[in-house]
Amino acid sequence: MLSPKTRKKIRVLVVDDSAIVRQVLSRELSNTDDIEVVGTAPDPYIARDKIIQLMPDVMTLDVEMPRMDGITFLRKIMKYNPIPTIVVSSLTPQGSDMALDALAAGAVDVLCKSGAAYSVGEVALVLADQIRAAARIDMSKMQSLSDQVRKQAPVLIKSLRKTTHKIIAIGASTGGTVAIEAVLRSMPANCPGIVMVQHMPESFTKAFAERLNALCAPEIREAKEGDRVLPGLVLLAPGNSHMRLARDGAVYCVKMDQGPRLHYQRPAVDCLFDSVADFAGANVVAALLTGMGKDGAAGLLHIREAGGRTIAQDEKSSVVWGMPGEAVRLGAAEFILPLDRVASQTLDLIESIS
Repeated sequence: MLSPKTRKKIRVLVVDDSAIVRQVLSRELSNTDDIEVVGTAPDPYIARDKIIQLMPDVMTLDVEMPRMDGITFLRKIMKYNPIPTIVVSSLTPQGSDMALDALAAGAVDVLCKSGAAYSVGEVALVLADQIRAAARIDMSKMQSLSDQVRKQAPVLIKSLRKTTHKIIAIGASTGGTVAIEAVLRSMPANCPGIVMVQHMPESFTKAFAERLNALCAPEIREAKEGDRVLPGLVLLAPGNSHMRLARDGAVYCVKMDQGPRLHYQRPAVDCLFDSVADFAGANVVAALLTGMGKDGAAGLLHIREAGGRTIAQDEKSSVVWGMPGEAVRLGAAEFILPLDRVASQTLDLIESIS
């Protein structure tokens, strides 16, 4: 095994029109042992030349820039010279929409700039982890999966016979926007209530839910305090808030809190899954999809031990087999499935719950 001094560092190019952002990101990332900022660029034209010259492993990219916007640039890069790209964007409605456009164009993750949901130190920790995940991604595999989902024809799904008092829980991170879209596009309009966590910054989740709502049969929206979990409704945890399942009399509802980050995340999948195990027990089917780290693995095990049915996305179809891989290692996954079988297996398991 290589020592830390001889191990190859991940080479990063930082692209942002703000000199301060370039300086801060470069300084903070350079404090890690395994990441090296090999260059910076204030706009896509300079970035294009530096990609050719420096051959970075990962690029961080602002989307609101002069001369050429980040989305147009990203589409060109993904067509001619694919490189794992993390969007670092401001927390504004426009920034959120553009960041989601970037994810659709091939970016692997999204992070908000410091001064909003994260401190500078937290940005460095989260971004460093995202860079490590991005460096491991096979871009041809990711593009192939994205193309399959984007080209997926509308699915005519048979309505479920029984949905009362059953819940579907989903967790995902890196690569999860594509994976979640694939699963939800295969859900019928009367599917059981779905509660879901995708690691994503505040305000980005609302825009993501709205996009999914336009593509899928169930209603999909960003959750708010006290929302009831009802058939045909998908509740996405809001960025910067943990979401937990609870009961309101005879019905399920969701509660939000600003508790400490878990696995550097808020919302965290484990917070949701643990509460689902406690309150829904054997009435839940849970799926842990692609993502770096181990968030959700322990929670999935908790659900299985409580009598729920559990699924982990398999390694071949995962952009990063961190979270589902850890679940498999723990024995939390009853089924290990490719992405294109997750929805159908989930529905079959829901039908089998008496």
